[in-house]
Amino acid sequence: MRLVHRLLMASPASIGSKSSLSEALALLPPLQLYRRILRVHRKLDPELRILGDSYVKKEFRAHRTAENPLHIIGFLTEWQLYAQKLEGDSWVGEKIDKSKLDKLSDQQVGQLFELMEAIKNPNSEEGEGEKQ
Repeated sequence: MRLVHRLLMASPASIGSKSSLSEALALLPPLQLYRRILRVHRKLDPELRILGDSYVKKEFRAHRTAENPLHIIGFLTEWQLYAQKLEGDSWVGEKIDKSKLDKLSDQQVGQLFELMEAIKNPNSEEGEGEKQ
């Protein structure tokens, strides 16, 4: 995500379109966004907070070396929307948008399913068979 600072300070000609420029200028830098999300997680139930914090940490680490500007902007945009929803409590009972679900890869759908299962069954041991 090294390119993010350059994207945030970019001109319309260097990014390519006005819509991507407005998105880039509205985005928080990765470290500020990461801290904001962890602060917002403080108001969650302890089990959900642990799950959410570990997931956020894993995702930000995995995308630390991303070089594609479109992936960086998409990543930061979605996490910023997530933080805004958590701050406003508008996420309770909300379903994922069908268009976003259609864009997910098979691996991402599997990851989303695992996250859903972890939320529904917080007491179940994840990966019991793998530890043996």
